[in-house]
Amino acid sequence: MNYLAHLYLAKKNADSYYGNLLGDFQRGIDTRSLPATVQNGLANHILVDKFTDQHTLVKQSQTLFSTKRRRFSGIALDVFYDHLLIKNWNEFSALPFETFKTQSYSLLEQRLPTMHQSMQQVVEKLITGDWFSSYQTLDGTIRAIDNIANRVRFKNEFKGIGEELTQHYDELEQLFLLYFPELINHVANHGLENQN
Repeated sequence: MNYLAHLYLAKKNADSYYGNLLGDFQRGIDTRSLPATVQNGLANHILVDKFTDQHTLVKQSQTLFSTKRRRFSGIALDVFYDHLLIKNWNEFSALPFETFKTQSYSLLEQRLPTMHQSMQQVVEKLITGDWFSSYQTLDGTIRAIDNIANRVRFKNEFKGIGEELTQHYDELEQLFLLYFPELINHVANHGLENQN
C-alpha cells in the first residue's frame, strides 16, 4: 500500500498519521522511544503491508505483468492502488475526497517538526506537490511510478510499467475492489490501533 491508502486506514489524528507513514522510513530509527500512539500507527502500517504482500488477489494481480517487469509489480501496484482508491472513493468513504485530502495534509503538517529528516523531506514534498491530486488521474499516477523507477540504481525494466497498468486496467481494478474491503476488515479486526 502507498501513502494515501495507509492514511485512509489510519485513525484520524496526527500521531496515527505519523505512525502509519513511518513504516516506509523507520530504518535506523529507535521506534521504542516514540509515543505509544505513534508506535500503534507503525504497527498498523506493518499489518497492512504484511496482509497485502501475502494476499491471493494481490499475487494474482502481479501475474498480469510481463516477466521483465514482474519484480517491480508490487511497487507499481502500491501507487496504482492509491489511484484506484480515489477513483472508487465514494464506495469506501462518506467524506468527500477533497476534504479527506485537506485534512490529511493538515494532520501530517502537525508532526513534520518531529519527523526525522528523510521522512520530513518526503512528506513536505507530498504536501507541497499535492501528490494525492496527481493520483486522481492515470497519467499522474504513471508519472509518479516512473519517478520511483528513475531512482532505482541498477539497470532495470521498471520504467514504462505504466503501459502494462493501462493494458490490464479493468482487471486490476476488479481485483482491487475485491481485495480492498478484505483489507479494511482485517485492519478493523486485527489492527493494534483498534484494540485500545
